[in-house]
Formats: sequence, C-alpha cells, structure tokens
Amino acid sequence: MVTKLDSNIEKRKTEHLSVVLANDVRSGLSSGFETIRLTHEALPEIDLSEVDPSQVLFGKRLALPILISSMTGGTLESGTINLRLAEAAQTHGLAMAVGSQRAAIENPDLAFSYQVRKAAPGILLFANLGAVQLRHGFDLDGCQRAVDMIEADGLILHLNPLQEALQVDGNTQFGELARQISQVCKKLEVPVIAKEVGWGISPRTARLLKECGVSAIDVAGAGGTSWSEVEQHRLEEPVMKEVAQQFRHWGITTVDSIRNVKENAAGMMIFSSGGLENGIDIVKSICLGAKVGGMAAPILRAAAAGDDALHQRIAIIQKEILISMFAVGAPNLDMLTEEKLQK
Repeated sequence: MVTKLDSNIEKRKTEHLSVVLANDVRSGLSSGFETIRLTHEALPEIDLSEVDPSQVLFGKRLALPILISSMTGGTLESGTINLRLAEAAQTHGLAMAVGSQRAAIENPDLAFSYQVRKAAPGILLFANLGAVQLRHGFDLDGCQRAVDMIEADGLILHLNPLQEALQVDGNTQFGELARQISQVCKKLEVPVIAKEVGWGISPRTARLLKECGVSAIDVAGAGGTSWSEVEQHRLEEPVMKEVAQQFRHWGITTVDSIRNVKENAAGMMIFSSGGLENGIDIVKSICLGAKVGGMAAPILRAAAAGDDALHQRIAIIQKEILISMFAVGAPNLDMLTEEKLQK
C-alpha cells in the first residue's frame, strides 16, 4: 500500500525543471572523459558504411547505444517534454527513462505526464522510482504500478541520499534499503536497474548492488548535473543554502564509477551517465565497459527548444558515434573494448 506523502511534489518538479533549464548546475568536477583517449587508426580496414552501432538490450533493439536518462514528469509541461523525447527515441531507436513516478502514484491524475508508450511503441522504456520510497510504503505493489502505468520494460530505482539530505523535508531513511531492493529484484517480473543521480558508484556500493540482484547499474557519476547545485537554487533558508553550495565538488567521477563497477561487480551490466557531452564520450564509455551512454541535460535543453532542435542534437550525437567507431576501426559495439583506448 502506498501512503500519501509530499503535497508539494508537483511544485518541486516544476522548480527542478526550470532550475536546470535556466542555470548552470553542472558539478564542479570533471566526468573524467578528457583523461581517456581513443586510439586513432589511419588504416581502419572498414568502410564507414559498415559501422553498425545497434544492439539488443533487454529484448529490444536499439539503433544507437543511447539512453535518454530519467528527467521529468508530474506536470503539464513535463508531460509535453516526455512525449517529445519519446517520439524522438522512437524515430532514432533510442532507449528512454521517465522521471520519478512517485507523483503519479500518489496522484493518478498526473499519470498522463509519464505515459508515452503510444508515441513510442517500440522503444526500450524504463519506469522510475526513488529507492528510498521502499521505506515509505512503495513496496512491490508500488513498483509494479509504476511499471504498469507506462507499460515499461524495466524499473529504475534511483539512489539519491545526498539530494534527499539537502532537500527540505527530504527522505533520509536509507537504513537497510539493500534488503528491500533485493526483494524487489527477486519478485518484480521486469529487470531492475539501480541508478545514482549524479554522485557516482563506489566499490562498496557496486558489490552491494550486485548482491541485491539488480540487472544493471547506471553509475550516473559526478561531472554532469549536480543536484546539490539544483537544490541550492531552490533553497531559501540561508544555512542549508550555504551547505548545499559546499557539495558542488562532491562525488565519484563517471569514469572512476564505471571502473568501480567493472572491478567490483564482475559481469554486471553498466550504463554510463553523468557528464557525457557527445557521441565520443559514449564510445569511450563503451570501451570502458558500459552498454549504453545516458544523457539528460543536453537532451532536455534541446527538447525544450523544440522538435527540430532535439532531432538535430540526436543526429549530431549519432554522427559522432559512427565516425568515432570508424576512426578506431570498430565495425560494431562488440569491437569497442579497452584495446581501442590509448595506454
């Protein structure tokens, strides 16, 4: 049974969206991709037309290894943006995750803002709930409702202890949460993906999540949007506003997070997100061990500008992926290994 929680959730979601679109809320850290260099091959021995960046993931074919990361939902404006993102995902063959569905489970009138399946019948689509809500009445039934609401192929449980600690009336009861995540993984009929929201995955967390039985880990490392920065723009109380500002440089970079999962949760499927700026970063991520690269803020800003801007941004990222793979001599994603990185 799900209990009524935050009556201000719609207001918070509206503020989150406006803050991200109107301000520089990037982390003070680099994602680490500038330290990674691909090995250029002057004689790649393939034609550009041979390059195939597609793959099958959780039973759905992706034309490109791109996940439109969890961003929004729960308001009229965010519903429009989600539909635009879904239509683009369908057109270009991308995966997509919606923002946290807590608002719509508490208030079913908001479900429309997440329901994009009619606009994108063929995409790999992920539902989304905060893992901490498992401590607040969102049991297996709540998780299943989130999946059913949008006809999702999987469920993302996002992990955001620092963000909750900085929010007014945030939920900070993260004790024994791994046990509850494990129960969801055992009983839910679709894959469960554990996702940070911008501060990365440590070796300990990687091991713990593998023990929980998650199907994949989205590392969401430091280097992209910082939710401490987002929250400090929202905060009015001066003490907590200053506290939030001090966490701008907090977190584990995306590159280090990928390595942490690869080295401490062997065989775990990895999603790379957190500060990926272009298709070259996605190719680097796959060479490091990720299956897909997730993008949020760059895609969101393009979507907010309109359909043309969104399709152009995706087309640019597609070209960057294709040309990068061509220039390192990789005709398919399986050929993108650490051997393609400069030592």
